[in-house]
Amino acid sequence: MNATTLRTGNAALDALVPRVKDFLAHDVSEYVMFGRPVRGYRSPDTPAIWIRDHSDILRAAKYWERDMTSAVDHFAEMQSEAGWLFDYFTMTPEKVPCEKENWAKYVRVPVEADVEYRFIRAVYLAWQATGDDRWMRRMIPHMEKALRYVLTDPWRWDRRHRLVKRAYTIDTWDFDYTAGRSAWLNFRVDEQTHWGIMHGDSSGYYEAFCLLAAMQARAGNSGAAARWRRFAAAFRARANRASFNGTFYRHRVHLAGEEIPGVDAAAQLTISNPAAINRGLATHAMAVSIIDEYRRRGAERRFAADWFSVDPPFPAGVFGEAKLVPGSYCNGGLMPLVGGDLARAALDHGREAYGVAQLMRYEELTRGNETYLWYFPDGRPSTIETSTSPDASPTDGWGSSAMLAALLEGLGGVVDASSLFRHVRLSPRWVAAGCDDVALEVAYAASGAGLSYRYAHDASARKVALDMRGNSDVSLHLLLPPGARAREARVQGRRVPVRAVRVEESPYADIRFALKGRASITITYDLKP
Repeated sequence: MNATTLRTGNAALDALVPRVKDFLAHDVSEYVMFGRPVRGYRSPDTPAIWIRDHSDILRAAKYWERDMTSAVDHFAEMQSEAGWLFDYFTMTPEKVPCEKENWAKYVRVPVEADVEYRFIRAVYLAWQATGDDRWMRRMIPHMEKALRYVLTDPWRWDRRHRLVKRAYTIDTWDFDYTAGRSAWLNFRVDEQTHWGIMHGDSSGYYEAFCLLAAMQARAGNSGAAARWRRFAAAFRARANRASFNGTFYRHRVHLAGEEIPGVDAAAQLTISNPAAINRGLATHAMAVSIIDEYRRRGAERRFAADWFSVDPPFPAGVFGEAKLVPGSYCNGGLMPLVGGDLARAALDHGREAYGVAQLMRYEELTRGNETYLWYFPDGRPSTIETSTSPDASPTDGWGSSAMLAALLEGLGGVVDASSLFRHVRLSPRWVAAGCDDVALEVAYAASGAGLSYRYAHDASARKVALDMRGNSDVSLHLLLPPGARAREARVQGRRVPVRAVRVEESPYADIRFALKGRASITITYDLKP
């Protein structure tokens, strides 16, 4: 395969792939760390390479990035004996003019509990795009060691609930509730730390356990793979029991009963709810409930988009930063990161039109070729005067990568279920976007592995045709028009079993086949009279 390209006939959707590619091209940092070149993806407000930015952005950058491993290697190389990993490293002065030295600097923010699962995800994405099984095997001891740390250290593991814990941060952010003990943002753990269980850590680690199990299986370690799968299943049950309130994942399970004055904690819907769906923690019923809660609140609040980082937000000043007012940054600002995860979740769980609407709204907001980490509820972007990160450039990689994943994996439906597209879950949902003639090609720059298809929907003939190229075991899950039911499926002219299924009210046709080089697939359907 040559490149990742999309042509739908819808100018807005077609604009997103090259636009996101351009954003990410501006979000790269390169260093020589003790004689070794390292290339990684960063937040637009700092040249430092954070594992959280790098791992999240790789879900889009993997289509264009040739160096998928050097940053992951460096985080692994600097792993502590105890198993914990650094948040970030840099060789660029961060606090100019008081910090001038371009020394090698490594930082771990003590209140954070999510670093280790993000490292595992970065390993998986790098392995997925390169197909380098030998490299992946070298990373297994680092991943196992990181999880041993998280699952045993008293700063990370709550023995009573048997879940990961953290300080009282806003969802996954890196500063906690000061309760007056700090003049500014607090990042340290001390005797006054307010401990709790945050659902975003639970979903991140659940996904990490599953990804590690998949890599162990590929490495031939079937016993280890089975153990992680069993552990993941039990962890998921505990996490859902502890954190799901019947409608969405509540922000925190307090371990010491602390409350913040003026905060209705039971009502707070926070950043990691859509991510919990895409990471697999939520069941389908939970996913639909969460998506519908975003829709309900968005309609009720009349925000510019349903992408609020926390709703309702915290009172101004309780985290020590004067600019952290309600409706700003991670305290109620609108984040494309949330929107991208929400779009992907909606597309996967029977709310396809709503998912498409999020992509279209993002395209509208970024037509000036600028994308921001957050916007005010009325749609205004953050500014130097209002931002807690005044140096940020308008090339946010977090949100843009989430949106591209929703477009290519959710709407285009190409999900690599292992590495090098050997096993693909293919779910074209172009009916939801009103697109009848689509050409999509996805390819990893690091290996050249890819898959492409030409999609043609003939409504008058009640037929969908796919002309595909690649080498994959394919599980096709094709969205049909409303009221349709699959009648027949053919691969290379031969009739194959087809299963008519519904995801909520959305009809799908499911078949499985081996793609070896090239294949033509046709699905015909009936409509209810």
